[in-house]
Order: sequence, then C-alpha cells, then structure tokens
Amino acid sequence: MGSLKSKYWLLAAFLLILAIPCTSSAQVAVGISVRVGPPPLPVYAQPVIPAPGYLWTPGYWAYGPDGYYWVPGTWVEPPAVGLLWTPGYWVWGGGVYVWHAGYWGPHVGFYGGINYGFGYTGVGFAGGYWRGGAFFYNRAVANVDVAVIHNTYHTEVVEHGEVSRASFNGGTGGTAARPTSEELAAEHERHTAATSSQMEHEHMASTNREMLASANHGRPSVAATSRPGEIHGAGAVPARAENEHEAGAGARNEKSAEKPAKEQKGKQSHEGKSKPEKGEKSKDKPKY
Repeated sequence: MGSLKSKYWLLAAFLLILAIPCTSSAQVAVGISVRVGPPPLPVYAQPVIPAPGYLWTPGYWAYGPDGYYWVPGTWVEPPAVGLLWTPGYWVWGGGVYVWHAGYWGPHVGFYGGINYGFGYTGVGFAGGYWRGGAFFYNRAVANVDVAVIHNTYHTEVVEHGEVSRASFNGGTGGTAARPTSEELAAEHERHTAATSSQMEHEHMASTNREMLASANHGRPSVAATSRPGEIHGAGAVPARAENEHEAGAGARNEKSAEKPAKEQKGKQSHEGKSKPEKGEKSKDKPKY
C-alpha cells in the first residue's frame, strides 16, 4: 500500500510539472501542488548566528505524502560570496496551491509577499547586505553577537498596517502581492538552487513526525535551528503561542536578542544604504 501511494505521489508531481508553463527563463522551480492551503506561519524566535558569513533562511511549510510539514528556519552558508536567498512560496491558482522553490541569486526576487520575518518582510530583504566580500548584518532584525560578528549596523524597519502570518499568495486568506519591476528583473538573473545542506535539512524535517502540521497543529516543536540539520540542542527553537509575547514577555525580552517572525517590522531595504558599525563593545538586541 505504501509503495502504491508513493508511486501515485510521484506520478502526480510529474504530471503537474508538465502541465504548468514556464514563467521565465530564470530557473524558477515549480514544484508540487495540493488543494488544501498551508497553515499560517508559526511565531518563533531566531537563534543566534553561529559564525560570520551565514545568512538566514526562513522556515516554511513543505508538503509530502502525509501532508504539510514544517521546515525550520536556519542559518546557512551561501554557495558563493555575494549571493542572497529568495525564499520559496506557495501560490493559489487554478484551484490548487503550487510551490515555487527558493533560490540563491545576486538580488532577492519575488517570494509572494510573504512576511517570513527577520528581514524578509514580503518585499526584498532588510537583514543585511554584501560589501567588499563581507556580509553586514542589520541588528534590528538579525540575532547577532557583536562580540563575534563585527560587520553590523542598525536600521529600524517600520511596518505599515497589520503584520500577516499568511503563508501563501493569492486566494482567500493569502497575500495579494504582485512582483515589482525589480523582482521581475531578479527572476531573469542567474540563480543557484538550494545547497546540499538546505536539502538535507528539508529531508530531515520530512522524516520527523513532530514537524507534521497534523501532529503539531501549526506549532512545531522545532521552528528554527542555528545550523541546518541540528534539530536538537541549544540552537533549536520551538514555536510559541501567537500572543505569548504580549503577556509577561518583557523580562524575557531583556535577556534575549531573539525576535519572533510575526513581530518583524519592515519594508524593502536595499544593500549599502546604511553605514555599518564595526567593533561594538556591547551586544545590541533587536527591538520589539
């Protein structure tokens, strides 16, 4: 029975890919589709960056034979200096939800207007930028220890209106975003697929039943990790109740440099517009 189910799943995926026309020559990967939309994005804090040069890749709902499962957000080493991560996203169309895979490229492209948090506000990336072969981190949205990471700056990112936890574009309850001219241009640039560590990270999540939405009801026990594949340990962060930070969180916030995805504020930030600060003597915390 399991073998038959797997064969049916692969056949459905193959037929779907053949049926969907290519939207650009930018190597945009279109994956599986389902008739039921993904759950809202969970609320979670960002683990501290493990080392200089890592970039944040937000968590997302993937889909497998047993339904939606959560792939924890994690810090990743990019495949090359100068590349930025464009997150994948679900989009509603033709009666189904279709997954568009993320990719690495010189600029951040369209990711459905999904507010993944931590600099991914729905348009562009406000978490930092490359300069001179080094990445500079925005402490307002990135959890960095300035005793270890010296290329930092602080630029507040202001959100206008209510922050949405929608995890898909289009349809009822989804975002209504459409690609900007800059995002359309980014789609036609040379892209690099997810790294092997990212793929292994997703595979590990797919084999952990605690990540299934049917088991965790939208609050995975591990919502983010400090490194790909490190599901257990001090760097693993659980999801929390949406309003948990509103009651008694003040004291915890004073002790933590972490920021939940839902609470991120922001709009697009372009690389190189803020002057980096080097060698801070104290650890700055992202603002709530």
